[in-house]
Amino acid sequence: MRLEITCDDRLGLAQDVLQILRDREIDLRGIEVDPKGKIFLNFPEMEFKEFQHLMPEIRRIPNVKDVKTVAFMPSEREHYEFSLLLNKLPDPVLSIDARGQIDIVNEAAHLLLSDTREPLSGTAIAHWISGFNVTRWLERQPTEPHTHQVTINGAKYFAELMPIWVAGEESNDSFAGAVLTCKPQPLSGQWQRGGQHDAFTQILGEHASMKRVINEARRVAELSVPLLITGETGVGKELLARACHQASQRVSQPFLAVNCAALPDNVAESELFGHGKGSLGPHTEAKKGIFEQANGGTVLLDAVGEMSNSLQAKLLRFIQDGKFRRIGEEQEVAVDVRIICSARDDLLERVDAGVFREDLYYRLNVLSLQLPPLRERKSDIHLLAEHFCLQACQRLGRSLVLLTRDCRDLLQRYQWPGNVRQLENVLFRSISMLEGDRLTASDIYLPETEALHENLAVDLEEGSLDEAVKKFEATILRRLYPSYPSTRQLAKKLGLSHTAVANKLREYGIGKQRKKPRAGTVSK
Repeated sequence: MRLEITCDDRLGLAQDVLQILRDREIDLRGIEVDPKGKIFLNFPEMEFKEFQHLMPEIRRIPNVKDVKTVAFMPSEREHYEFSLLLNKLPDPVLSIDARGQIDIVNEAAHLLLSDTREPLSGTAIAHWISGFNVTRWLERQPTEPHTHQVTINGAKYFAELMPIWVAGEESNDSFAGAVLTCKPQPLSGQWQRGGQHDAFTQILGEHASMKRVINEARRVAELSVPLLITGETGVGKELLARACHQASQRVSQPFLAVNCAALPDNVAESELFGHGKGSLGPHTEAKKGIFEQANGGTVLLDAVGEMSNSLQAKLLRFIQDGKFRRIGEEQEVAVDVRIICSARDDLLERVDAGVFREDLYYRLNVLSLQLPPLRERKSDIHLLAEHFCLQACQRLGRSLVLLTRDCRDLLQRYQWPGNVRQLENVLFRSISMLEGDRLTASDIYLPETEALHENLAVDLEEGSLDEAVKKFEATILRRLYPSYPSTRQLAKKLGLSHTAVANKLREYGIGKQRKKPRAGTVSK
């Protein structure tokens, strides 16, 4: 039971109220005094008859104006408001004392740290977070906020630590601990090199293979020679191409992307190089092509391996001379564009099959970047999932959805044949259909994947076991070879000696010296 006593301020008034409770042997659970003239009491429920006598007795105390029952104490209301606000925050937030023990934790943090409902209060923060010694940081009694990358359940986060100082008497402040907020990606300017915008921060990845690709991309971004980006469908080739453009001196000029696989042969040449007035019909107007529109900027030729042979020849001539002719015109047009091409990992096989020009391949492959599939950098799945979850909630205009432990485990185990794009689409679909605010494994639909990749399947019905093993071995080497620039790196990946790998590549005809272009082909 809770009472609100309205009164005028008088020395000893609270003592008079407490004396009545003592005389009636009422166990007081709490008392709060509001400077605005209110006293709040919290005590156990009592019989109605006893309550009838208590109320008039309190009203007879001098300076008491009114007494009434209330549903809650002011501190209780503040506590529930605080809990509600804290649990509605999308980021994991927790407070720790000066010794590194957890005091308060919101739902997002509880879900991130533990998959059980057991209380986390009183446990050491060092038990849940690695990568940064929070306890040692607290021992220094810091006065400024600090941001550091940490690891929680195998996933990378950026922890923002804000020290808590409580004001005491005579301006003597006391250190009381810190508030820790976890974010799935760097949002603070201190994580951007030199305080400037880094075009590659939009590409999320903490795996060593992704860091290597991004570091290589930073070095080649400033160059104006052609760049070939290879990788499976959905790994983010266009995103990397855009980042290379944004990190170059051409950033203020256009970036235009063309999907070569989506353009019919009779349209592709006009789209890329343009056409003159009346060249495609009596009423057609002159049109600038993609290369002319992007003058000074960058053109991305996506799925370049699907380009027709005739268009390959014209593209090769343009790369060599920087000039081309629009359809139906004789005058040459000179433009300055950087060409970035993207292709699946089978571009070299298309060259071997004779459907893609070998001389054009070497023209485009002056610089190259190989993006690894998601299944080969599984440590990035948690980071990407958190990012796509936040992104989906923003697009759908809903509060942040939290990923449960079983959901994160499912995402981690899956092979992701569609790579990063499939992960993004799966999470968006699941969140758009979700009714609650927690995404569990049962809320996610994932198609079954084969235990073995299609390219690794072998037929044991024909030939001996030795032949089947060699075919299997050759398939693995053929898939891995384009991803490693030297046989030494490939040998290190496979745990074999350099000589053994070189012999196997030679035996299976992988990476062998190619024939020189036939006489009459364009080369330079």
